[in-house]
Amino acid sequence: MLSSLTKFILGFLLAIAVLIGGGVAVALYFMNRTGIAPAKPIFSNDSPSVKAQAPKTTEPGGGKPTLKPGTQAQSSPSSTSTPTESPKATPSPKPLPSGAYRGRVSWAQGLSLRSQPNQEAERIGGVGFNQKIIVLEESEDKSWQKIRLEGSEQEGWVKAGNTEKVNKQ
Repeated sequence: MLSSLTKFILGFLLAIAVLIGGGVAVALYFMNRTGIAPAKPIFSNDSPSVKAQAPKTTEPGGGKPTLKPGTQAQSSPSSTSTPTESPKATPSPKPLPSGAYRGRVSWAQGLSLRSQPNQEAERIGGVGFNQKIIVLEESEDKSWQKIRLEGSEQEGWVKAGNTEKVNKQ
């Protein structure tokens, strides 16, 4: 009888140890997974240079990179071909409206472009870090700025203090 009781207690303690060990392993797995930053989202209104920097997706288990739809495979450059630089047209800068000035986004995560100068307004786009903008006006309480994306006609409101003036000469 004593050996049966000892076997029962030993089996019970062993089962508790296995459950605790499994729980710790699962907890460590999920803690490590939440420590990895997600990939930066690519929006349809992003500039082509941002889209070119998009990371390639990989097949689970395969390890081979796959291309996203609509992209072409890049071939390695051959030593016999020499790239030629095509002439680029320099756009003539449009005159700025009175009171407007050129700037850039100084907030590292980028900004949300809103339709109205408040937090609950509809989000109509995004502005990336260091993207060139034109500040058109400020709200009455000076907490919002109306901007236009440089090289685009898209306008919207961003939170003030996240942009800085650029002296373009």
